[in-house]
Amino acid sequence: MMVSDDCLVECKIDDSDEEQVNTPPPPPEFASKASTPAPKDPTPPANSPNPHGINQHLKVNWSVDVLAELATPHSIDGVWTYSLVGFEKTRIWTYRCLSLLFAVPLAFLCGLFLAVLACLRVWFLVPCIQLSNTFLPCLRSLVICAVNVFISPFCMSLALCCTQISISLSNKDLDRKRDKDTV
Repeated sequence: MMVSDDCLVECKIDDSDEEQVNTPPPPPEFASKASTPAPKDPTPPANSPNPHGINQHLKVNWSVDVLAELATPHSIDGVWTYSLVGFEKTRIWTYRCLSLLFAVPLAFLCGLFLAVLACLRVWFLVPCIQLSNTFLPCLRSLVICAVNVFISPFCMSLALCCTQISISLSNKDLDRKRDKDTV
């Protein structure tokens, strides 16, 4: 289920340094030697390739999300640079090849599916609902008459027959039943 943009509320966050809350530093045994990464922007700038912020969970930071190498025992800069280039080129070209293979057929199937749903809604569902709203009061009165004439008397007589049934249990019956079960 998707939420329309009308339901979303934009919350302004004031990141000014004027009213910054000072938190005490962690104990030395829990303190990290690496610097704390800067917080990510919640909304991308307007000139970015993703101005609406869709699929933000797919953004990958090579140094933090993939390699996660510590700052102090850092590998050789060439290894770091070439691994970053290799990762980025592989990710981009794999995405391009897969989108070339799957984008057109999936777009065709999605378009076909949505067209069928729209056609069924316009030409089947809405007319059926309108017809049922038109004829339902007449049909309801016919069903109520049929229930009152045929089903209600049958249920009443069955209920009167069942009210004459009584069941009584005594300890003798339970003892006999136990004796039969043990044999």
